[in-house]
Amino acid sequence: MADLIIRPATESDLPAIGSVTFEAYRAEGFVGAHDDYATLLADAASRFRDAELLVAQDGSGTVLGSVTVVHPGTPYAEISRPGELEFRMLAVTAEARGRGVGEALVRAVIDKAREAGTTHVVLSSSEKMLAAHRLYERLGFTRLPERDWSPLPSVDLRAYAYGIPL
Repeated sequence: MADLIIRPATESDLPAIGSVTFEAYRAEGFVGAHDDYATLLADAASRFRDAELLVAQDGSGTVLGSVTVVHPGTPYAEISRPGELEFRMLAVTAEARGRGVGEALVRAVIDKAREAGTTHVVLSSSEKMLAAHRLYERLGFTRLPERDWSPLPSVDLRAYAYGIPL
């Protein structure tokens, strides 16, 4: 997308980020409207306070997607260790899917990790998120099965890592 802009989120972006994130997960059947995780996905204000949000927008300023960037030991960290950067809640609007928005957001996270001098970017992804897995693998992420985990009995998460080239 020629007119795609990736930038740090601002407070004025938070309603759109919460909506885009919830809708992306709901549309794919990963959450229901009343799930606890749905509430977490919609709560962009907490992520803005406790992590870093990147937003993808088009030339008109419309939010097309976002991602939450997390450092180890912070409230949103799940599997990151010292020297790693983690990302969570990658979401793209239905209208923008297939246009490179998700890839651009992941590449922005990799760039942030490189600038911070970290060794790896890590993430957890539901075993059901097959399109996301294809994206991660195409970008060079590899599976970390030793870090797979289940936050709930019916939710299995797969871990991935991207090694930052020297």
